[in-house]
Amino acid sequence: MSHQTLWAPWRLAYIKSPDRPAAGECFLCLGRDHPANDRQNLILQRGQHAFVVLNRFPYNNGHLLVAPYAHKAHLSDLDDGELLECGQLLRELTGVLTRAMSPDGFNIGLNLGKVAGAGLPGHLHWHIVPRWNGDTNFMPVLGDVNVIPQSLDALYGLLQSHRAP
Repeated sequence: MSHQTLWAPWRLAYIKSPDRPAAGECFLCLGRDHPANDRQNLILQRGQHAFVVLNRFPYNNGHLLVAPYAHKAHLSDLDDGELLECGQLLRELTGVLTRAMSPDGFNIGLNLGKVAGAGLPGHLHWHIVPRWNGDTNFMPVLGDVNVIPQSLDALYGLLQSHRAP
């Protein structure tokens, strides 16, 4: 197989960003603590105990994260209010994604611990990944590349416009 190049110039802003979390910092906590910058931090919605953020490195278009405000690593660490609100946000945001993007289904999951795939094992978060019939193509298999057809800014605006008032 010959080497192929896929250009992604939008990633340069992230790579050079002085605001990028340092090693060991929690990107969820950094965004959580700056409500005036919700759009910049891709925080779509805030509740009393939890919030919703667009994934900067999505598996698929519309990939969201639901997390409690508290930096907790285990389900047993969550109190009833945190656990309930995370579940309610999962339900609400699958509805928002359905209205806004008409997916054929969803992958919804929580990776507990680094060995289970948690990229941020210290701060629990659920993934909501919209899926469409035929959304898998040759790019992930041959090029180890995901193709996301919409910018995060455009997605943020679309989902905000489909949230309940």
